Amino acid sequence: MELLLHTLKNGIRLVHNRIPGMVAYCGLLINTGSRDESDQEHGMVHFIEHMLFKGTKKRKAYHILSRLEDVGGELNAYTTKEETAVYASFMKEDYERAVEIISDITFNSTFPEKEVEREKDVIIEEINSYLDNPAELIFDDFEELIFADQPIGRNILGTPESVKSFSKQSLSNFISRNYNTNQMVFCSVGNIPDNKILRLFIKYFDNIKVKRRETRTKAEWIYKPACVTKKMNTFQNHCIMGNVAYDLKDKRRMGMFLLNNILGGQGLNSRLNLSLREKKGLAYNVESVYNPYCDTGVFSIYFGTDAHNLEKSISVAMQELKKLRTAKLGSIQLNKAKNQIKGYLARGYENHESLMLSLGKSLLVFNMIDTIEEICRKIDNVTTTELLDAANDIFETSRMSTLIYK
Repeated sequence: MELLLHTLKNGIRLVHNRIPGMVAYCGLLINTGSRDESDQEHGMVHFIEHMLFKGTKKRKAYHILSRLEDVGGELNAYTTKEETAVYASFMKEDYERAVEIISDITFNSTFPEKEVEREKDVIIEEINSYLDNPAELIFDDFEELIFADQPIGRNILGTPESVKSFSKQSLSNFISRNYNTNQMVFCSVGNIPDNKILRLFIKYFDNIKVKRRETRTKAEWIYKPACVTKKMNTFQNHCIMGNVAYDLKDKRRMGMFLLNNILGGQGLNSRLNLSLREKKGLAYNVESVYNPYCDTGVFSIYFGTDAHNLEKSISVAMQELKKLRTAKLGSIQLNKAKNQIKGYLARGYENHESLMLSLGKSLLVFNMIDTIEEICRKIDNVTTTELLDAANDIFETSRMSTLIYK
């Protein structure tokens, strides 16, 4: 994989991977997420993501939405707890159109007051719709449980009360404080010559005013295991249980990814899917998730089941955790697990939008990009002893928290 890398004098970085194809992808990743909000700003990063599409110094909302849609492209954005992304997919001949609109909405948004007030109602409806989906809501509630009264535990959307308090000035103040040029990466994938990429990158990003900050200050997270049951009047019981886990730069992270995939990853042959769904018919949706952040991480198991199967389902899940804590994987099992996750990785690289965002995040977080071959070597280097040690660390029963919706 041959990459074009460049850093502007204001600190904004570029990574471009030239690949064949008619469609190209690009985006701007910003190292700012919901964890960077104060208590009074809860939900503001997500609100700003919406407002980027509502007007700039030279465009109204309709013209922003139409800029790529008119040529069959798509402009989008997302917010996580640690990053904000504005990205696009389009025909390669419309590359400059995409770069220009991303730059314009990121750095020239005006946050019209009428649009701010209108969008408050939209986001409050989004919050309400989320409350109607317990299978998604429970993940946010679980992180609020294990990171109680800490910024990373708060959900991304905010609350109706916090959203109502936002103003044009408060949005501008947040951006001024948190959108730092040395914490931005412009990432690109497509059949575009390097000289054109570099010319357009300089044209639309080099004039951005320098604003620098050091990497995000690491926090000392306080975690106390807890077990909570909430009355939600749902048809199914929903259960999530888990623990804090390794952060993004922990050397044990690769082993944790392997363990999570073995236990309840996307494959239908995961241990939890086989035991809870295929063999016993206790659940339809079952999964485990490992989310690493810059200074902590979260591991969780989720399933939905009928009320009379809840305790049995918890028992089966705990048995699967115990197996991984007490018995090393055999060499055949380990190789199968490694080959499976390498296959998922290769498929992800063939998804060019996913590849574009992955390249950008790697440069943003690690200031480097591993090739797929290097990542596969790291996977191959994981040993059964490392997996057993990680399982005994993260899956320790006394350290697990549980949240149940009934």
